[in-house]
Amino acid sequence: MKVLVSACLLGDNCKYDGGNNRNESVIKFVAGHKVVPVCPEVRGGLPTPREPSELIGNRVISKDGISVDEQFRTGAKEALTIALENEVDMAILQSRSPSCGVNEVYDGTFTDTLIPGRGIFAQMLDDAGIKVIDASFIAGALAWPFFINP
Repeated sequence: MKVLVSACLLGDNCKYDGGNNRNESVIKFVAGHKVVPVCPEVRGGLPTPREPSELIGNRVISKDGISVDEQFRTGAKEALTIALENEVDMAILQSRSPSCGVNEVYDGTFTDTLIPGRGIFAQMLDDAGIKVIDASFIAGALAWPFFINP
């Protein structure tokens, strides 16, 4: 199986604050599979570190009020191309991100308030027919006593 994974989940320091979201459950889950790491935000030309950004309506705006929508969309398109070229079977994405959020994203007020929704890249993957899984789901799945790694 080929699995696209948000690069920050694998320990790449591409998160907005210069760190990562290394997730041992995700790393365990993808062990033995072909892994395709991507960070749509970096692919879109955004630096690390960078101002945090959130979706406000259908646009991505940084905390300092600057539109970074073009960079987010360019990066998401490039990351989608990578997913399609590698014929990935699924994608495991970082929770809540304006790029990769699968089930919910921050509401655009920069107050840590979550709302139902998808990040730009997660939506593009879904539209392309690629199954997307929130990284937070993986830890719960691995804790389930009857989980079998596919």
